[in-house]
Amino acid sequence: FSTKDISLEGRQVLVNSKTRETRSVGAVDGFIDINTPFIMTDSVQEFGDGENTEFETVFVLTHFDSPEYNYLYKHEHRIVGPPVVLHCAAKDEPLQFSCRPLYSTTMLNLSLCFTGFRNKEEMKNLVNLVHHMGGTIRKDFSTKVTHLVAYSTHGEKYRLAVCMGTPILTPSWILKAWERRDYVNFHAGDEEFRTEFKVPPFQDCVLSFLGFSEEEKANMEERTLKHGGTYLEVGNERCTHMVVEENLVKELPFSPSKNLFVVKQEWFWGSIQMDARAGESMYLYEKNDSPAMKKAVSLLSLTTPNSNRKRRRLKDTLAQLTKETEISPFPPRKRPSAEHSLSIGSLLDISNTPETCKSSKPSKSSTPVLSKQSARWQVSKELYQTESNYVDILSTILQLFKHPLEKEGQVGGPILAQEEIKTIFGSIPDIYEVHTRIKNDLEELLTDWSENRSVGNIILKYSKELVKAYPPFVNFFEMSKETIVRCEKQKPRFHAFLKINQAKPECGRQTLVELLIRPVQRLPSVALLLNDIKKHTSDDNPDKITLEKAIESLKEVMTHINEDKRKTEGQKQIFDVVYEVDGCPANLLSSHRSLVYRVETIALGDQPCDRGENVTLFLFNDCLEIARKRHKVINTFKSPLGQTRPPPPLKHIALMPLSQIRRVLDLQDTEECVNAFALVVRPPTEQENLLFSFQLAGEETVKSAWLRTLCRHVANTICRADAEDLIQCTNPDSLQVSTKDMDSTLSKASRAIKKTSKKVTRAFSFTKTPKRVIQRAFMANSPSDEKSQRLSCENRVGSSTTLAVSSFIYMALLSLVLANTRCINDVAKLRSSNFLYYNTHIHRLYNSVTTFWCVYVCAK
Repeated sequence: FSTKDISLEGRQVLVNSKTRETRSVGAVDGFIDINTPFIMTDSVQEFGDGENTEFETVFVLTHFDSPEYNYLYKHEHRIVGPPVVLHCAAKDEPLQFSCRPLYSTTMLNLSLCFTGFRNKEEMKNLVNLVHHMGGTIRKDFSTKVTHLVAYSTHGEKYRLAVCMGTPILTPSWILKAWERRDYVNFHAGDEEFRTEFKVPPFQDCVLSFLGFSEEEKANMEERTLKHGGTYLEVGNERCTHMVVEENLVKELPFSPSKNLFVVKQEWFWGSIQMDARAGESMYLYEKNDSPAMKKAVSLLSLTTPNSNRKRRRLKDTLAQLTKETEISPFPPRKRPSAEHSLSIGSLLDISNTPETCKSSKPSKSSTPVLSKQSARWQVSKELYQTESNYVDILSTILQLFKHPLEKEGQVGGPILAQEEIKTIFGSIPDIYEVHTRIKNDLEELLTDWSENRSVGNIILKYSKELVKAYPPFVNFFEMSKETIVRCEKQKPRFHAFLKINQAKPECGRQTLVELLIRPVQRLPSVALLLNDIKKHTSDDNPDKITLEKAIESLKEVMTHINEDKRKTEGQKQIFDVVYEVDGCPANLLSSHRSLVYRVETIALGDQPCDRGENVTLFLFNDCLEIARKRHKVINTFKSPLGQTRPPPPLKHIALMPLSQIRRVLDLQDTEECVNAFALVVRPPTEQENLLFSFQLAGEETVKSAWLRTLCRHVANTICRADAEDLIQCTNPDSLQVSTKDMDSTLSKASRAIKKTSKKVTRAFSFTKTPKRVIQRAFMANSPSDEKSQRLSCENRVGSSTTLAVSSFIYMALLSLVLANTRCINDVAKLRSSNFLYYNTHIHRLYNSVTTFWCVYVCAK
């Protein structure tokens, strides 16, 4: 046997060899197998007393807790264990020199640091075991430390280890490694072995959760226990951390103590993702004092005599509400200047006065200011806006999800395998690349806009690339979704990774699956917008033919999308809506459309129908069908076969694309306004915002859930991720909205009179064009003298008009008196809101009176 550090002949003394223990027998057999000369003895004094200049004596002990060990250690003899000799002999290496007793090479080349220990004896024992297994100990944490042994998750050393990605292990790791010290080929640094002894991120932490739903709270409590922590209810003095849902909690229920960390939910999921307790200072919860919307005008008084002033204030309020949603066609990436920032509202409202033209200088990066934009420009701008939002969402998928998962050197190791990442994201980079180029071309087109510029050529230019990029993603979308669900269940770090990104504002609190479905929905939206552009394109414009070709070029990809997403039940629901609504547009039927929500409401304003009308809102994934309850119809519809079919109970008012909704207003409950909401709408052909206000009818619909669902689909339609920002809580007084006296008998009677007066007005049409018609009739049958003819005609028309107006007033009064007389014995029906009985009498009276006055006027 040779030694490395000295020239003396080495000899090995195997101590305690006569004991019949397994370890001693194994050591003897091992020495015989490797043909290593050794001396066996039971008395260490025989070789350990005095100095020996002929030999370098190495004592091999099988027990480091025996009296022999204490004697040799006290006299500073060189002590090793059998595994050290067997390890060096197997590798044909010289015996490693160590100034301390070395039993095995279990922790050879490992440098450890300790933190969080209060029991010095326990720490001293662990330090000795590390030295016996060939490891080294460092007092201060540095880059040379390979493993941190932590008793808790507090302290500066723990923070540094987390930042540097150093494995943090429990003391059990050292004890278990010592139990396996006799295995020559075993090393404590093996990842499979040490993974079992990682310090859980929530060790010594007592968590509480504030602002989460019951389901999400249960999930977080379960994961807290799984990762070494415990949980208690909010307010318990033993809690060390309170995790807050910062998007919902606006104010804490109590003042936290100095020992309580109040952190955002990102701290919780970030700790699980890193598999280590994250630093609280980066995730401290700060009170989210979102400043209330500054009122542009004072509260509108209902007693103000000047109605023009009310309209002006209401217009200013609506403009203030939609200020944040008005997006410039070219949003600057840096802070916009006054010269280059131009919103849609300013484009539509700018006046073409000489002073304005002189003071405003067009810039290269802004849209030319037109006195009045055409509908073709409006829809083209909408195409660019949705395309820009869509590209931003694709960029979010790549920057927040795909690239971080592919990044090398992640703390705690890779979150997902490369095959799983490829399955989830597929051809998203290709789709992002082609749509980025489409967006840039649309931006250039709108910058230098003219009616002859071709929008269809842009789509045709990239049609082949769209065909290549979309089918691979669509065909494997279900597999991508299944992979996400499976990995989220099986891999806690991936689940935490998704939770962290979902809480970021770029994602709008949407899941990865919800973001990845956008490419499936995008091409149908583009086709619809191209159809709208074609409708507003004149026949002599060469772009009309190009648009038709562009729409056809999208059908190949859309066929795959429609086949994957078509559902029979969804189509049946749409047909039911068509049969239920009289006058429902035929274009409501579409393969990509599905019914999402049905809400019963009462109109509170003059639009889209009269105040007090029962209105049904059908929310589809891309549009909103507005229908009112039909008034009582006496006649029934009969088919040629003699079968009677009841008339549709609803009448169509408007089919509104969700892209026209600029803001959803959650009206605060007051004494005069309860359970109400409003929509700020701006159709492409309108120059001003319109306000549609409603009150929810019945208790089955929860207003908050309905508004969130509506905003989610509006955001999907216009390709925005921040759906929550579309909802704004507003005082109803500022919008002149009230639900007071909606159910009173007087209010119902006044609405009925208003309805019947409209019918009579339409029957006589005295306010529209009868004067010209009567003039022509008199001109055809009067004498040849043109002057006298004209004077006679005007006199007769004036007298007949006066007669008609007086007769109209007479009929209204007569009908009201007779109706009240007939209904005086049916007060119970009026109180029970059965107003059809009241309306039927008025209808019949007006039919009779109308016939009488028509004969009378003709006789006159």
